[in-house]
Amino acid sequence: MADLKPRMMDIPFFQTFLCSAFAACFAEFCTIPLDIAKVRLQLQRISPAAEGSNSPKYRGLLGTILTIAREEGLPSLWNGIVPGLHRQFLYGGLRIGLYGPVKYFLVGSDFEEATLFQKIMAAMLTGAIAIIVANPTDLVKVRLQAEGKLSGGVLSRYSGSLNAYITIAKQEGLRALWTGLGPNIARNATINAAELASYDQIKQTILKIPGFADGIFTHLLAGLGAGLFAVCIGSPIDVVKSRMMGDSTYRSTVDCFMKTLGYEGIFSFYKGFFPNFVRLGSWNVIMFLTFEQAKKFLIGVP
Repeated sequence: MADLKPRMMDIPFFQTFLCSAFAACFAEFCTIPLDIAKVRLQLQRISPAAEGSNSPKYRGLLGTILTIAREEGLPSLWNGIVPGLHRQFLYGGLRIGLYGPVKYFLVGSDFEEATLFQKIMAAMLTGAIAIIVANPTDLVKVRLQAEGKLSGGVLSRYSGSLNAYITIAKQEGLRALWTGLGPNIARNATINAAELASYDQIKQTILKIPGFADGIFTHLLAGLGAGLFAVCIGSPIDVVKSRMMGDSTYRSTVDCFMKTLGYEGIFSFYKGFFPNFVRLGSWNVIMFLTFEQAKKFLIGVP
């Protein structure tokens, strides 16, 4: 392990950024239909007046995907893909690209001997920094994904991602592009810690088991573990974030949390848990596998 330390620290930030940005964008393209289903299930809510009178429009992961494809067309399953790629290029590139340098800053020369707490702190910091930069892309992505639900058959508010950025800034003010920044920082710092720290820790643990090598199977297991940790820890914050970004009627994070809890109960914060896990699990597997291979190809790290 010792012979890897200098080589890991010799990796330039820009090259790591490119590898992680490419991997995050590829994973986003592959899994965005699952994200669409997750957002629709999270935005679907039961009001006191409607409770008992109407059955939910969306039921389950597959049912939601089929309903969207049938009613809005197959391409609608990739609604928000452009701002989604914008987000992953910035957020994915920064959160992973900065993780190594921040962990080295916290740990010092014993880079490979970081404790789990130090890994969590490094991932939380990089997640917070990255989403502050990428929040407008996240907002536009959620707005475009929610359009099918909010428009009710009426012409969409936005003609595309660029139009959405401009329209939101003009109609709601430039600061509106950072709507939901508070819960988004909390969500992404938490989920980034769950993903990166757990991936780092699981991978390190697996490599200590005789017969396991730093290869595709190890990356697959570590990616699945990272996805499970992320969705278990981040789902309640993710629900509040999606609702605040998709529906401007909430006054604050606390207002959104209290209304959701009061109208629908504690389990509403785990709405879409299964599609969220399927999405995050598959996203993490694709992203980390792609990242590791891109790193080997571009940087030559074994």
